[in-house]
Amino acid sequence: MSVTSANNSQAKRKEIYKYEAPWMVYAMNWSIRPDKRFRLALGSFVEEYNNKVQIVSLDEDNSEFVAKSTFDHPYPTTKVMWIPDTKGAFPDLLATSGDYLRVWQTSDTGTRLECLLNNNKNSDFCAPLTSFDWNEVDPNLIGTSSIDTTCTIWGLETGQAIGRTNPVSGHVRTQLIAHDKEVYDIAFSRGGGGRDMFASVGADGSVRMFDLRHLEHSTIIYEDPQHHSLLRLAWNKQDPNYLATFAIDSMEIVILDVRIPCTPVARLNNHRSGVNGIAWAPHSACHICTAGDDRQALIWDIQQMPRAIEDPILAYTAEGEINQVQWSTTQPDWIAICFNNFLEILRV
Repeated sequence: MSVTSANNSQAKRKEIYKYEAPWMVYAMNWSIRPDKRFRLALGSFVEEYNNKVQIVSLDEDNSEFVAKSTFDHPYPTTKVMWIPDTKGAFPDLLATSGDYLRVWQTSDTGTRLECLLNNNKNSDFCAPLTSFDWNEVDPNLIGTSSIDTTCTIWGLETGQAIGRTNPVSGHVRTQLIAHDKEVYDIAFSRGGGGRDMFASVGADGSVRMFDLRHLEHSTIIYEDPQHHSLLRLAWNKQDPNYLATFAIDSMEIVILDVRIPCTPVARLNNHRSGVNGIAWAPHSACHICTAGDDRQALIWDIQQMPRAIEDPILAYTAEGEINQVQWSTTQPDWIAICFNNFLEILRV
């Protein structure tokens, strides 16, 4: 990443912007709304029952991030995600997972909780949610993954009627036992219309694919040879045949082709320490960014697959172990990373 011009006197052309949060940052996500260009949500990682979510926005005139809103969140957010609403047609919503799935509405006056979704109605006990994904084709669908081996697909009602006191409510569309052990991540695929297909990964070391129209069976598309837990998965944004995953404490990212199950089509091997995050380019089928404990964010060009991909095409070294990476959907020349208390956005 062309970081040399960070000292460029034209502030507008800066290559890196940095924000220091008041706590360690774990979850992070870019806003997708067309009128909120450089806006991100950050979730704290504090071990007490006293966490925060903060919405920050880049003041492009002054070249610095400004905190717009901060609100309480009991446990650390395992994920935070803005509604995938590129047209700005829905309310300005943000979801977080932790003990429950929460949907928030944000405005210039602050952020308020719209609904708290708990699928265990007969108990106060809840199995923590490890992750979730918001369906891009139908923003009324959210899928959550949990340590209780299940995935739940929620139906949201986002009332457009002005003046309704609570414009958002939700119900369980379907809940299924997805894995034999904890489920760590879930992601909707753009394949088959982009609404009904999703995949999950978990502690049993498998990637499983589901279709909401035929939930009686799933397809195992990969199993880790050592049965190590798979931590994250991400679908290629342009070609739904490809997805990436990695195992816990692994330095290797595995690229899978759903048409050739169980055999990785590529392995990305340049990290020197555990990988923590993966993000596909929103605008290109052959670029992916990976980041990890070696403080490196690497961008790879995978168009040579199935020939071996030896080296990344770009590398950036941060000042700490990178625990999160997100590629901006609406501004594809910007990537965001988090390490320690810091958010950095990098021009690529």
